[in-house]
Amino acid sequence: MLILLPPSEGKAAPRRGKPLDLAALSAPSLTPARERVLAALVELCSGDAEVAARTLDVPRSRLDLVELNAALASAPTARADAIYTGVLYDALGFATLSPAARRRATARVAVTSSLFGVVRPSDRIPSYRLSGDASLPHLGGVAAHWRDALGPAVLEGLGTGLLVDLRSGTYAAFWRPPAELADRVATVRVLHEVDGARSVVSHFNKATKGRIVRALLEDGRAPRTPARLAGVLTDLGWTVEVGEPTPRGTQLDVVVRQV
Repeated sequence: MLILLPPSEGKAAPRRGKPLDLAALSAPSLTPARERVLAALVELCSGDAEVAARTLDVPRSRLDLVELNAALASAPTARADAIYTGVLYDALGFATLSPAARRRATARVAVTSSLFGVVRPSDRIPSYRLSGDASLPHLGGVAAHWRDALGPAVLEGLGTGLLVDLRSGTYAAFWRPPAELADRVATVRVLHEVDGARSVVSHFNKATKGRIVRALLEDGRAPRTPARLAGVLTDLGWTVEVGEPTPRGTQLDVVVRQV
């Protein structure tokens, strides 16, 4: 099983740690693509800070984020599971997983990244600012850049297991599973139900997805089909509705009534 997560916009900035070593990251086939994004981002942010801020949609009050990007080649790194923060990652709580669950996370979780393509929780990366819909000079849109490179790396990490795709729409555009993989792809939508009415609410969606990943890692089972994943989630206490299979996979609706 491979659980594919979106990154967080907010990231922790380590104060000390080894500098970035692209060759040491997982999925080494992505190294050339990573080098091109890193070079384009550093070049942009080493020039006019206000131009870089406009390009990256960074507020003028946060030009420190441009400086952060300019220093990426020498910036301190930490494990990716300590860099990514926010609602989903707070609910997942990598740091408080049991030892067995943390080992499973290393093998079963990958985070989509505008800068690195995908990273594993144990990969050492710096804090950075680059959104999934950004376009960089001399490179173009980062989503288009990763579209060709990402597939082989994800498929290698997936093997013969189930892909649990929890990415948001922006990061789903980086790579879409091929139709021949559809019977091994599950996407998850979280619906908040109040007085019989259902809606998608960003906070509940992110928090519930984080809790789902945590529960799956602690539980340890590795379902191989969307239907079996729905059964595991039901066993773990969620209300799950299984959609019809499509060429993109099967959508599971997780209905929550309180958070």
